[in-house]
Amino acid sequence: MVEILIAEHAGFCFGVKRAVKLAEESLKEAKSRIFTLGPIIHNPQEVNRLKNLGVYPSNGEDFKEGDTVIIRSHGIPPEKEEELKKKGLNVIDATCPYVKAVHEAVCKLTEEGYFVVLVGEKNHPEVIGTLGYLRACNGKGIVVETLDDIKEALKYEKVGIVAQTTQNEQFFKEVVGEIALWVKEVKVINTICNATSLRQESVKKLASQVDVMIIIGGKNSGNTRRLYHISKELNPKTYHIETAEELEPEWFANVKRVGISAGASTPDWIIEEVKNRIKEICSGQLVS
Repeated sequence: MVEILIAEHAGFCFGVKRAVKLAEESLKEAKSRIFTLGPIIHNPQEVNRLKNLGVYPSNGEDFKEGDTVIIRSHGIPPEKEEELKKKGLNVIDATCPYVKAVHEAVCKLTEEGYFVVLVGEKNHPEVIGTLGYLRACNGKGIVVETLDDIKEALKYEKVGIVAQTTQNEQFFKEVVGEIALWVKEVKVINTICNATSLRQESVKKLASQVDVMIIIGGKNSGNTRRLYHISKELNPKTYHIETAEELEPEWFANVKRVGISAGASTPDWIIEEVKNRIKEICSGQLVS
């Protein structure tokens, strides 16, 4: 019989739970149409569940005065929020408090005279929102996605470094170490969310103990992709899926232990479906 082990820390984090709860509560209170500006979290299945309840993701082109608009957990630039309010929309801010802390950090560094380095994915909505706050407080800075991106920062004497909340800890350390070698003064504010750190550590611990590792989460989820890459380095038989339907029976041939982890935007009901499907595959003799 196959043994299925779930990582100690997996699935919804505090910020995502809060955003989903705010969306569900808005259904009870709103007297108008309810939208989220973009997907409220990076999990297509959960976004679809909320859509079926009456919370619709939108890019904003169909908003009308009086509508309720929920700001996604990743946050948005402050000028975009002002724009929504000026249109007469009822705005509910579901930005994760840990993301808010990054906004505060970049402005604090700016006030102290630092050039800001934001370690993260350039096109990620959280990073786009944070850059909006950096502009709003008249700061200067860059996004660092690879070590090659730090060249601009080396022109400055004072560099402040923060991170996208779901950034890989190891890469953040590499960026800090490299900049510290060349810059006169460096100030680091570690804004990687504790939930991210715990999930990454849990994956490192579990991946080397099992025959196959399954990482569950949206393909558009940065933190899920990082869990997958961390696990893949330790266990080549690591697979990234969004739903139980993507599981392939051949992955579990002659397997005794299966590990499961999930990104911070993955709901418990999907984790449970995946676990049950693995049990079915193995107990049903679907693999030789």
